[in-house]
Amino acid sequence: MTIKDIAKVCGVSVSTVSRVLNKHPDVSETVRRRVLQEVETQGYIPNNSARDLVRSRSDAIGVVVRGTGNLFFAEMLKTIGREIDRAGYTMVPRFIDSDADEVKAGAILEREKKLQGLIFLGGRFDYTPAELTLIGVPYVCCSYTNCFGSLEEKDYSSVSIDDHLTAYRATEHLIRCGHRRIAAVVPSCSDRSISELRYDGFRSALRDYGIAFDSNLLVETGGCFEMPETYEGVCRLLRCGVDFTALLTLSDTTAMAAMKALQDHGRSVPQDCSVIAIDGLNVSEYANPTLTTMVQPVEEMGRESVRILLDTMENGAPTEHLRLEAKLRAGQSVCDL
Repeated sequence: MTIKDIAKVCGVSVSTVSRVLNKHPDVSETVRRRVLQEVETQGYIPNNSARDLVRSRSDAIGVVVRGTGNLFFAEMLKTIGREIDRAGYTMVPRFIDSDADEVKAGAILEREKKLQGLIFLGGRFDYTPAELTLIGVPYVCCSYTNCFGSLEEKDYSSVSIDDHLTAYRATEHLIRCGHRRIAAVVPSCSDRSISELRYDGFRSALRDYGIAFDSNLLVETGGCFEMPETYEGVCRLLRCGVDFTALLTLSDTTAMAAMKALQDHGRSVPQDCSVIAIDGLNVSEYANPTLTTMVQPVEEMGRESVRILLDTMENGAPTEHLRLEAKLRAGQSVCDL
């Protein structure tokens, strides 16, 4: 669908549609809503950069970063930028909110900058083939896979850890340290995303070690991996008076929020409650106590994402799916019983 089609359906001129898309004030609110509704319904992607439209080819590789405050992605972006630069290309980043549509953002960026390729740094785990028709260049899903979606593996590339296995091993570490009353703080148990995968890994470890799951030890915070929601969730758990000796959180930042909640309620870490997480952020080495966490290989993930993308762009190589291993970094937030 073109801008002319949008104008015809809405019964307005092409210039009116253009003014709406460019946020000009001289359009009535009724017309503005009608045009924007049709744009959303049809999935129309505007071409906003006249300068780039006249370029026959660019050296640009886009990186759509989902989650503007995500420290894990911030560390990885440094590696991606370095590798893109070494290959003679220019990185064009686009930062979006954690609940925004990364595919649409990537499609807009592709048309504006005439991209040669795309890296999605974070995204949904449940794409359909129809959704990805918006993307006309090779792309790599970095830090996640499409395990809940219907894309065929030949249609996309990905680089990630095995989130289920990583959460399993984090839980297993607590169990081997003697813990059996293990609480877990998760955004959601059934969000068809990273939270569900890691929650399932936690449940599998309990089952394999003969530990009955206690729903009273589960906190669902809703939304994303946010520190305030995690802090409040752990506070609710503590107010319930349920007994637990260890706590699994699904990211380093939420682990630090959980440790503060424990300490604010008079529970010392790890003497009264051990805490383990997943990510391995550099900043978590400076937590008090130093966080025990499963470290994702940030540099390798970024480097391999660029390698796979370049191989597809330059050599027509087939898609590739790489699973890297997260390794335990033993800090001081876990102790033996």
